[in-house]
Amino acid sequence: MTDTVAAEAVPTDDGKQPRSVRVVLLALMIAMMLAMLDNMIIGTAMPTIVGELGGLEHLSWVVTAYTLATAASTPVWGKLGDMYGRKGSFLTSIVIFLVGSALSGMAQNMGELIGFRAVQGLGAGGLMVGVMAIIGDLIPPRERGRYQGMMAAVMALAMIGGPLVGGTITDNWGWRWAFYINLPLGVIALAAVGAVLHLPKKRSKAGIDYPGVALLTVGITAIVLVTTWGGTEYAWTSARIMELTGLGVASLVGFVFWQTRAAEPVVPLHIFRSRNFTLMSVIGFVVGFVMFGATLFLPLYQQSVQGASATNSGLLLLPMLGAMLVTSMVAGRVTTSTGRYKVFPVVGSVLLVVGLFLLSTMDTGTSRLTSGVYMAVVGLGMGCLMQITMLVAQNSVEPGDMGVASSSTTLFRTLGSSFGVAVMGALFNHRVQDVMAEKAGALGSKVTEQSAQLDAASLAKLPDAAREAYQHAVSSGTHGAFLLGSAIAVLSLAAAVFVKEVPLKGAGPQREETPAAAPAPEAV
Repeated sequence: MTDTVAAEAVPTDDGKQPRSVRVVLLALMIAMMLAMLDNMIIGTAMPTIVGELGGLEHLSWVVTAYTLATAASTPVWGKLGDMYGRKGSFLTSIVIFLVGSALSGMAQNMGELIGFRAVQGLGAGGLMVGVMAIIGDLIPPRERGRYQGMMAAVMALAMIGGPLVGGTITDNWGWRWAFYINLPLGVIALAAVGAVLHLPKKRSKAGIDYPGVALLTVGITAIVLVTTWGGTEYAWTSARIMELTGLGVASLVGFVFWQTRAAEPVVPLHIFRSRNFTLMSVIGFVVGFVMFGATLFLPLYQQSVQGASATNSGLLLLPMLGAMLVTSMVAGRVTTSTGRYKVFPVVGSVLLVVGLFLLSTMDTGTSRLTSGVYMAVVGLGMGCLMQITMLVAQNSVEPGDMGVASSSTTLFRTLGSSFGVAVMGALFNHRVQDVMAEKAGALGSKVTEQSAQLDAASLAKLPDAAREAYQHAVSSGTHGAFLLGSAIAVLSLAAAVFVKEVPLKGAGPQREETPAAAPAPEAV
């Protein structure tokens, strides 16, 4: 084999991938980290950004614009890769992300920053999909499991390192470098992928499904805005939320109708005829719902109730993220050596249900050791589910639909995270405000009338009685949020039970050859 990477890379006799494949995989991991790390770095820098640019009332849009653009563009990037070639679309998404990063670092006011963050989000939508789809092209499903640990490691590193890196960069170099830091990493990924990766070029005779893209974009935008604004900017029963809900539902119904008639649909509905693909979409939604809810409320509980600093609260997530990393690596190795995978969605879902229920039992007296054990149980569950969902989804479709399968699975996880943060957040806020009014009377209601989440400075200024009441309120709020998460995780268990274990295609002991396995095209 030459130093270029063909469409499917077969391991050498010693079980290692060729050097060129490892170079590409390293570049893909860098690109994946860029997409995941960005929001976590920026979150730490936001107070400084607002202090310099002003526009506090538009603060939430800095995150919302990025999230909206990422979610709306994800399925489009997947389809473009299937139609015109994965390498070109992936390189384009990196360039767009880097341009958005550079422009965001040069923003002179909050309006410019929000607009440039949207550009960044458009590129980020292609980064995650491109990584998953290219790995799907390069590595046979049977061998793909061994790379789950690498992906889990990137996720864990982004979740832990994001706030630390963001704080360090902002304090020492200024907030603009929180965006500029993407440039050297992105250039490395761009150069490595451009030089070493060679996949077959494609050219579809059909044009892009513009009506489908428009309907899907409007539908996803409306859903994300409902979950972002509901219960915060607007009441859940307000006219604005009702209008957005109606617009989202109508757009998505129209999108499904149009996809049955489009010559080259953005999301071919036939992929949902595969039971496993549909079940993986459900599990992916639940994983997104639970994971982002946990990473939002656990640090809040640790800071408000257990007295951890903002930095330490990130480090205290290590039991969950470490367990996720180890389990993901084990699951990948076992899947690669045996070709069996159904046990992982089932066991992972059980651990998720149990772990979230245990987290719901935490109160003001729960020790860090106990909460760490509970978090580890959740991490074990997520480690069994995170990458297996993508692996099984990709194995359930034809090679020509690899991009849309990857993007659809990613989209369901993204939508799950939006719903998780919104629904669990609404439940948490409602419970905190009720308990504060009950335990601290008018003072409690005044303390939380603006927000149920207080920062460390605001918490330190409270009278002792109000601070103690707030700790009880946060404990009660996290109880409700995690109990809801445990109930939602039951859906994942129900879906996992019905997964049909179809042999994975690709290299490995007793290699399975299936009709869906296409011969590797010549590299160009």
